Amino acid sequence: MSVLDLFKLGGQVAVVTGSGKGIGKGIAIALAQAGADIVLASRSEDELKKVAKEIEAIGRKALVVPTDVTDIKSMENLGQKAVDGFGKLSIWVNNAGGLPDGTPRYLTRTSPEQFNAQLDLNIKAAWSGCVVAASHMSSEGGSIINISSTSSKNMGPNIKNGPYGASKAAINSLTSTFSLELAPHIRVNAVAPGPIPTENFIDSMSMDTPEKEEQLKKQINIPLKRWGKPEDIGAAVVFMASPSSGWITGQCLFVSGGL
Repeated sequence: MSVLDLFKLGGQVAVVTGSGKGIGKGIAIALAQAGADIVLASRSEDELKKVAKEIEAIGRKALVVPTDVTDIKSMENLGQKAVDGFGKLSIWVNNAGGLPDGTPRYLTRTSPEQFNAQLDLNIKAAWSGCVVAASHMSSEGGSIINISSTSSKNMGPNIKNGPYGASKAAINSLTSTFSLELAPHIRVNAVAPGPIPTENFIDSMSMDTPEKEEQLKKQINIPLKRWGKPEDIGAAVVFMASPSSGWITGQCLFVSGGL
């Protein structure tokens, strides 16, 4: 077998939450390009249908399942729909997350309600995704990938995002523990993106002019001197989902331009 064959995902079925746009869309497209059929999940059915058409144009199948990742019943429905639709489940990507209302906050200026909403969207959604995925993966095994963030280890010069960073740090711990609980048949890893100017990132960082973008780029000071792209994260997820990483579990891969 060629080493390139180890990156192929033919015959695999992947669930990707938050896959209607941004990083989630990039992950879904990359997995489809590697040969997997994709179950697309987010709250916006219209966005998912557009991504489904792109996946079908690649030659892979796509199933649209509107999902609220903060509702365990909705996540259980997602897992069941994936198995009902494709007969199996082999890859699950917990990508959905972010800032509940798009507003970065200091930890000292976050209400209990706001903090709970942040935990529900990031860590609780990933926890339920891992539990649901594991319940549907067969003895043949599978791969779960949680999307973390460089904010989990270093908030950088702009520290006004403490609740988000704390929830992503919890993702790394959850990943490590699940990898032990679900071994040896299911591998659990994380991918931690650096700054990627998605629609949500631009809004939350108020990066609405070229001048503000340049100022923020100087503040962050990315060693590789460019913003990340959804494709960068998609490629990393393909690696973590494929046989090429078959002896890797419990790890967090930072894809961050050197941050």
